[in-house]
Amino acid sequence: MKQFFKMTLATICGIAIFLLIAGFFLVISLAGMLASESAPTKVEDNSVFVIKLSGTISERAEGSTPFDAVLGMNDMSAMGLDDLIASIRKAKDNDDIKGIYLEGGLTEFDAPATAQQLRDALKDFKTSGKWIVAYADQYMQANYYVVSVADKVYLNAEGNVDFKGLGGKGEYMKGLYDKIGVKYLTAKVGKYKSYVERNTLTGMSDYDREQRTAYTNGIWQYWLKEISESRKVTPEQLNQLANDSIMAFANPDDYLTAKLVDKILYPEELKAEIKGRLKLDKDDEIHQLTLADMLNVKAEKNDDGDQIAVYYAFGSIVDSEVTNLINGGGHCIVGKTTAEDLRKLADDDDVKAVVFRVNSGGGSAVASEQIRHAIKLIKAKKPVVVSMGGMAASGGYWISSPANCIVAEPTTITGSIGIFGLIPNFSGLVQDKLGVTFDGVTTNKYSDYETDLVLGKNPDEIMKHMQTYIDRGYQSFLNIVSEGRGMKPAQVDSIAQGRVWLATDAIKIKLVDQIGSLDDAVKKAAELAKAKEYHTKAYPGKGSWLDAFMPKEEKGSYLDSKLQEELKIFLGDLYEPLMEIRQSVKNGNTLQARMLEDVRVK
Repeated sequence: MKQFFKMTLATICGIAIFLLIAGFFLVISLAGMLASESAPTKVEDNSVFVIKLSGTISERAEGSTPFDAVLGMNDMSAMGLDDLIASIRKAKDNDDIKGIYLEGGLTEFDAPATAQQLRDALKDFKTSGKWIVAYADQYMQANYYVVSVADKVYLNAEGNVDFKGLGGKGEYMKGLYDKIGVKYLTAKVGKYKSYVERNTLTGMSDYDREQRTAYTNGIWQYWLKEISESRKVTPEQLNQLANDSIMAFANPDDYLTAKLVDKILYPEELKAEIKGRLKLDKDDEIHQLTLADMLNVKAEKNDDGDQIAVYYAFGSIVDSEVTNLINGGGHCIVGKTTAEDLRKLADDDDVKAVVFRVNSGGGSAVASEQIRHAIKLIKAKKPVVVSMGGMAASGGYWISSPANCIVAEPTTITGSIGIFGLIPNFSGLVQDKLGVTFDGVTTNKYSDYETDLVLGKNPDEIMKHMQTYIDRGYQSFLNIVSEGRGMKPAQVDSIAQGRVWLATDAIKIKLVDQIGSLDDAVKKAAELAKAKEYHTKAYPGKGSWLDAFMPKEEKGSYLDSKLQEELKIFLGDLYEPLMEIRQSVKNGNTLQARMLEDVRVK
């Protein structure tokens, strides 16, 4: 027995010592990570900025941590457009950086305008006289649109270019819902308000086809024009390529003939090409800078003059923070939080003007109104300029409408001024198929109207009340836009009806004031504030990676995000509609100002 206790005590002591040593090394590692995060990157002479175009590129990336690789999160890589553009500008101004190497891959952009803005930044980089070289095993279409700005576009010997035109098909779920006994009850205003259609129709309506055809063709023509200028091929020739054959299946030599690429190279030949541009010997090392490196390159600090605040609002507009792995995920514009942030900017005397950067297809009308009211409070004290990113539609336009000036990218999708309510009714599933019935007592006729809507057999009378509610919401939307844009409600109604517009068309009908970039919006804000010297500051601030380990009631965990990705892979096209059913039941706010967010491009 004595021997047993001695062995047990020795084991406990061993474990304790191991934990102490492990804890010590963990502290040292965390200190090293903190130091590496704060230490500026030293740029070697003759360096190349390497941009790997893979993963997802959206308005602003969430903070990553040094443990992502350990947790297997690298497959969920995401880059922020703001980080990319800022890094490209640093590379342009840094004499030690001689060029940019773009490595193509499987890239997804949250909207066509996101790809366009990245390409514009690269185009501006070339004005410095520095070079850009692109290479890939495979160029997806949006990826190719971006890299076509390069001085030279190279392709692997067995690679391909997926040049095919824009478009695609979405799923319509009514047939499935009919089979399982689910029926969507709809109240809406706006003949173009197509968000409800995937749940209530078996195919696209004529109105939706009309608006999608208009903005998709508009974006495609813009892309053809841009590519043609860089590749010295006419837009008509490029369009014919997409019509005549499936370019993804073409012979590599066909890409040369069509002038889509400049040369077919193996990786070692590409390295020799880059070394030649850098005037390096065969055995010399190429000094490479990644996006993470560039973010740590010290930029010239400019705090001179007045402050112009740039507030980023991107994602769905929601009443409260997403808290669960199957609530949809992704960044959201939380009504209450955003409104509070904006009120602080209104009260901050150091802020002379605000640029409200919007990239949203809308969401909750209640949350949208909170944000719009906060914008009006700022406007009463200082100028507000909206800069529209990939999209600013429906609720995204709602929150933009009171600004002094609206500046949009040429391929921004905007408008969609309309309102709807969408409620799933499960009576066919629960009562007819499962045999569950309901009974009870109420004090008044509509005491239990929520249950009657979702599970009742005859919700028509309740839907009449909801339609009146939706009609009132639409009229409010018209009045809001009328007030913000200096138009009569009838004028707004004639261009509203849920219709989605490309920015180059929206400017003709006074929904947009100016076609331009975020920089143009900042210049306009400074002009309105009469600020001769100014600098910008981004809001809300990005937290450090350590924030990911701090407890937050309203945030999901890494495991949530990982499991959510697994659910998306498992459910495929069914993920979004099934999550929507769940959200419709869970979310008590039925008034929505939202457009379909299926404008991502690859």
